[in-house]
Amino acid sequence: MLIDLHCHILPGLDDGALDVDDSVAMARQARDDGIGAICATPHIRDDHDVRVDEIGERVREIQARVSDAELDVRVLPGGELAQARVPQLSVAELRLVTLGGGGRWLLLEPSPGPIGAELAQTVGTLAKHGMRSIIAHPERHAGADLEDRLAELAELGCLVQWTAAFIADASTANVSLSFARAGLVHVLGSDSHSARAGRPVRLGPAFARLASVCSAERLEWIAEAAPRAIINGDSVPPPPP
Repeated sequence: MLIDLHCHILPGLDDGALDVDDSVAMARQARDDGIGAICATPHIRDDHDVRVDEIGERVREIQARVSDAELDVRVLPGGELAQARVPQLSVAELRLVTLGGGGRWLLLEPSPGPIGAELAQTVGTLAKHGMRSIIAHPERHAGADLEDRLAELAELGCLVQWTAAFIADASTANVSLSFARAGLVHVLGSDSHSARAGRPVRLGPAFARLASVCSAERLEWIAEAAPRAIINGDSVPPPPP
């Protein structure tokens, strides 16, 4: 079962799903792609008024509508946590936006621009609270030293989440596959915001692209073993070579 760790499927919270029908259509896209679970990850940042204590109820409401549509897709709680918001949230609030509600793994959005040294400091702060970080869409935060920055974060125990459409895109394949060869592609997310426009809720083509450079064992770890541990709040097993 594929798990989408990054998806803006909740309606009316941020710049994601436009309405409930759009949310159901996104779940349908997921089902058609073989995705069995979606982490709802509304933006937790200053330009969106998302109340973290309401996410759980919003997820339950959408899950009911998805189930009414007879779609075998689980919608799980989560959030896309802006680096700048971390100091503003209590530990209890941080746990409310962990992926899958597992209490451990946070999807951390770097501040705008290239990834800098401050992100590692934020990761260290979260680690002191017993929480681990997944770095969201690094392709949007590329600087000349991106590989070195990601390798440093991986050494600190972070995982790196790439956008599936970026991996699947033939025009960026040389870049994305070079990071895969370096062992810096850990998990994928659709980062879909709507079924009506933009990126669909789809992971399959990206995994097909990764199959050209990853062993079957490594691909299974990226596609299933690591995401499953994340939503369960478990330690992620070491990746195969």
